[in-house]
Amino acid sequence: MGKTFIISGGGTGGHIFPALSIATELKKRHPKATIHFVGASGKMEMTKVPAAGFEITGVPIAGINRKKPWKSWSVPFKLVYALWLCRKIIRKIKPDVVIGTGGYASGPALLMAQRMGIPTLVQEQNSFAGVTNVRLGHKANFICTAYANAEKFFPLQKVHLTGNPVREAFTKALPEQSASKTQLGFISERPLLLVLGGSLGAREVNKHIDKSLEHLKEQGWQLLWQCGKLYEKEYLARTQSGVIVSAFIDDMPTAYAAADVIVSRAGAGTLSELCLIGKPAILIPSPNVAEDHQTHNAKALSEKGAAVLIAENDLEERFIVELKALHVSGRRGEQIGANIKKLALPNATKDIANLIEQLTGA
Repeated sequence: MGKTFIISGGGTGGHIFPALSIATELKKRHPKATIHFVGASGKMEMTKVPAAGFEITGVPIAGINRKKPWKSWSVPFKLVYALWLCRKIIRKIKPDVVIGTGGYASGPALLMAQRMGIPTLVQEQNSFAGVTNVRLGHKANFICTAYANAEKFFPLQKVHLTGNPVREAFTKALPEQSASKTQLGFISERPLLLVLGGSLGAREVNKHIDKSLEHLKEQGWQLLWQCGKLYEKEYLARTQSGVIVSAFIDDMPTAYAAADVIVSRAGAGTLSELCLIGKPAILIPSPNVAEDHQTHNAKALSEKGAAVLIAENDLEERFIVELKALHVSGRRGEQIGANIKKLALPNATKDIANLIEQLTGA
């Protein structure tokens, strides 16, 4: 009989992609294993997980609308039904371990597994732990974290600093920089600024880059600008000599390799990639996420001299100034790149899989 695992989590790519990395590593080690996902009905995991070759069951779970709490009247009823459904799934699949990667989708499966005496592992991606993971972490067997401040949230004896699982491409050496610039259509001798707004896009970041185009040209930057699919129509027309605008970048290793400086939000998965890449980054955290966790993530890097942190409200005042400082003083950029590289944890997926195997007795 092969091993059986349930992996729960989702709602955003930040919770889904680590879950898929863990599932892929477990399948590599245990080809006969049964791996079943539990996600939130109607969310992106319901398409991403089957596309990666794994089965998933959706449960009708939703988070509380913090801005309009009166719209969350149905949340308790959905939670009760989700718990009942997860109990049914666990009884049917009989997992050796249940793994949660965060987001409200992971709550019911982990809680029910803990009540049924099944070993559980929590993977917390952010510097400031999410509410679901904090509550469930106290009864979990292991908690895998990406930052060294976990004692604020979890029982320290259960914590393992593993880092976040990242796509395999980023654990290998990147392509050569000047060849990557040429491949993307840029001049290899000139500096390249890579702007990342996430798959959907970041409105304030896009607005500010648009306003700053002339300043960027004056400073000598070429620009690879990933604006996100929500803003494609608005900004694609800004493509011109030395400026390439794209809704989505398929070949991220080449984009990272070509970049001299990277501008990005501060989602946990992206920051784990940036640590492995080891290039200077300007981080602009999204203020619209739970527990303001992107600001906490960015601070964890900036306080170690491993990134430049600019709040959205300070973009007007600081963005061009900070960028110019990085451009003029190559040594400062090199130092930031070296500092962020020191924080890389490239074996995260393997280390998490090792702990899961400990729980199965493998």
